[in-house]
Amino acid sequence: MRVELIVAEIGSTTTVVNAFSAVKENNPRFLGQGMAPTSIAEGDVTLGLRRAEEDLAKNLGTSSIEADEVLCSSSAAGGLSMSVHGLVPDMTVRAAREAALGSGAVLRMVTSGKLGPRDLQKLTSIAPRVVMVAGGTEGGERETALFNFEQIAQLKMNVPILYAGNSDNHEDIRALADEHEALLYLADNVYPSVDQLNSKAARHVIQAIFEEHIIHAPGMAHIREVVTGTIMPTPGAVMAMTEKLYEVMGDLLTIDVGGATTDIHSVTRGSEALYEFSVDPEPLAKRTVEGDLGVFINRAHVLEAMNAKECASLPDDYRELLDKVPEIPRNEEEMALIMPLVRSCCREALDRHAGRMSEIFTARGRRRVVRGRDLTAVKTLIATGGALTRFSNVEPMIRELLRAPEPERLYPPPDLRVMMDKDYLMASSGVMAATYPEAAVRLMRNSLDIGTIGGNDVVS
Repeated sequence: MRVELIVAEIGSTTTVVNAFSAVKENNPRFLGQGMAPTSIAEGDVTLGLRRAEEDLAKNLGTSSIEADEVLCSSSAAGGLSMSVHGLVPDMTVRAAREAALGSGAVLRMVTSGKLGPRDLQKLTSIAPRVVMVAGGTEGGERETALFNFEQIAQLKMNVPILYAGNSDNHEDIRALADEHEALLYLADNVYPSVDQLNSKAARHVIQAIFEEHIIHAPGMAHIREVVTGTIMPTPGAVMAMTEKLYEVMGDLLTIDVGGATTDIHSVTRGSEALYEFSVDPEPLAKRTVEGDLGVFINRAHVLEAMNAKECASLPDDYRELLDKVPEIPRNEEEMALIMPLVRSCCREALDRHAGRMSEIFTARGRRRVVRGRDLTAVKTLIATGGALTRFSNVEPMIRELLRAPEPERLYPPPDLRVMMDKDYLMASSGVMAATYPEAAVRLMRNSLDIGTIGGNDVVS
């Protein structure tokens, strides 16, 4: 059987493939889905990809599947691991961190100020796939970023180094890169002026670096033999689709619970009523990734993160029973065992993503301030990822969590619209959106069962 397009999502534990037709005509049809365990341990992710395609063929009632075009997102082999090095924690470091996370990266190291010998030792040991250097507003401080770039270049790590700091340094940065034979990429300053974040340009460059260099990750050497088009970091693809849906749905939040991580993506400017209380700039689109919250690889961490109420609801032999559940639960009983982990991941990740209202004491007396992400203007929550899209009773669980935060937490309202990505297409649509934006939004419209949104059913 021949189809127009296959989009693969190669996760840390599971590989999913989705088949589509009539994408180029902007009247797309979702044909079916197949999945298999990811084959990183076998040294070649294409083995798991082929098995997922075999499962897809079986589900479609045919012997084999061929596609005119194959796109891909991946978080396998550690995904897009990065380190970020800036000047001031609440300014350039924070801006660079937001750019890296928004692109789909997993941050392994974040530093501020000049790098010391131990910092450089740690950087060498964690071996990130991309290193990002920032620092200085436009026309501002230059020395720290130049120092850090040279120190990193001298390590000869043979990884791309992205410079996204004060553009006054560009000429010197290019000279240092030439001198030390460093692989240099340049992006616009992520913190061009006080209280202004500018992550979009850096995000695009990071994703381009990922696509160019993903073949060097463990098990990914043969990926270009089967993928004909775009390869994106899976979290970056989910963020891209969340941003696309924001254009027609307004302020929204996406929760993605996976086998290794739990990601939350929000696109919102926050409440106008609280804007004057904000003390730190926030990007329009923000992602947080919780690398210790996953329902397979990080089960032990999730169990430790459970609160007393959650632990009390579990049977005494819960850990024994859980050890027998594989990457993909095989029946309703195994799904029921995973559900407490899913709830804990959502609760903990929401708590970390949301900002809070607090009080500080100033020379003029006590003052209320907003720190972090204000989610009170969010009107729609989308649940995606293997866990949330395959389990029952997810919506009541999410609504319960939204009714139970601490008073100062800036959560979305509990009566918001909760929408299930029933076809599990969020990441696939995000990859597709770069080339076929109208088709991607139509597919997500169908997966979310929302019909026409705000009088429009496409995004240009």
